[in-house]
Amino acid sequence: MIIPWASNVPFVDTDQMIEVDRAMIEDFHIELIQMMENAGRNLAHLARERFLDGNPLRKHVTILAGTGGNGGGALVAARRLHNYGAAVQIFITKPDEAFTPIPKHQLDIVRRMGMPVHFADSLPANSTANLILDGVIGYSLKGAPRGTAAELIAWANQQNTPILALDAPSGVDTTSGTVHSPAIAATATMTLALPKAGLLADRVATQVGELYLADISVPPQLYAEPALRLEVDNLFSQSDIIRLK
Repeated sequence: MIIPWASNVPFVDTDQMIEVDRAMIEDFHIELIQMMENAGRNLAHLARERFLDGNPLRKHVTILAGTGGNGGGALVAARRLHNYGAAVQIFITKPDEAFTPIPKHQLDIVRRMGMPVHFADSLPANSTANLILDGVIGYSLKGAPRGTAAELIAWANQQNTPILALDAPSGVDTTSGTVHSPAIAATATMTLALPKAGLLADRVATQVGELYLADISVPPQLYAEPALRLEVDNLFSQSDIIRLK
């Protein structure tokens, strides 16, 4: 997979991203489950090409999944990596009933597939994984991570294992760029649709690592509508994933 470089891509704040999600669902009838599938597929593809030498067979991947959309995307990636032949372990922040409906649906799928799902108290002291996927908290972050979410983040940072974060490193405010404690220190971050403004801040560079942008099938004309007034070209004409300078 060739990942072209891109520059002059507009960055959006959290309120703008909420509007993108609203317009996708209400105006264009592109449902959350479709966007989540696109996000997870691209995350699995980036994991395979960037971190697993193009061949996940018998490689070990640890998935950290929260209860919202970010966790749902990570669970889609878990399913796909499992299908590619990786040995996948999933750690979730809360019991199944705490998950929002569509991420809960994704969790049900991986359980039906027989994939191992654990809670934070089962984390090994030292990971033997080839890669950790961070899907704990996305742009809905409100203040510092707490409870089991904080435990998963702190554990990931203690490992000598590359971390690939979905949309934003968990614990980073995507509008202000505030780095809460704890916050994932990612090797790479794959953000979705458009990059988030908070990821531009100099102080988050060590959290974000390499920055990639992935397609979730947002129509370019959506960005031009009055609520956003953004000029966005056909960013993904060469690849579903692009690297940002």
